[in-house]
Amino acid sequence: MLIESIKINLNENIALLRQLTNDEFTQKNPELSNATIGEHMRHIIELIGCLLENYDLGIINYDDRKRDLLLQTDKNEAITIIQKYLVAIEKPNKKLSLAYNYFSSSELLETNYFRELVYNLEHSIHHQALIKVALHNLPHIKISNSFGVAPSTIEFRKQCAQ
Repeated sequence: MLIESIKINLNENIALLRQLTNDEFTQKNPELSNATIGEHMRHIIELIGCLLENYDLGIINYDDRKRDLLLQTDKNEAITIIQKYLVAIEKPNKKLSLAYNYFSSSELLETNYFRELVYNLEHSIHHQALIKVALHNLPHIKISNSFGVAPSTIEFRKQCAQ
């Protein structure tokens, strides 16, 4: 179910990108502190890329990512990479180490692949929620009701509706 949830989320991102023009993708949004939808999408893509590209190595460091400007300026490149990750995501769970640079450059925490997938899903949903704010200026763009909404919120809303 976890991998399926990630795939749904990534496909939501692709569906959004297919509707945007490159100008809309790269337009600065005052509601996002002048960030672009492209910058938020690049950030989502690069974090999941860190996990997938370092799975075999077993050490994930989200701070040490490429910051590929093409991903935030060319929506088709973003789509291509997300599609690549959709295929690569199906991996077995295994122990990993998470490197973080809060206190030193060599701190490692024990984690695992599925836990990091959960982190990436939550991270993507968070950025989708921010992107959704910018989409208010683009009423022609259609997104799913779940875009940028945490699964727990969706469940809570269902319970309230009953």
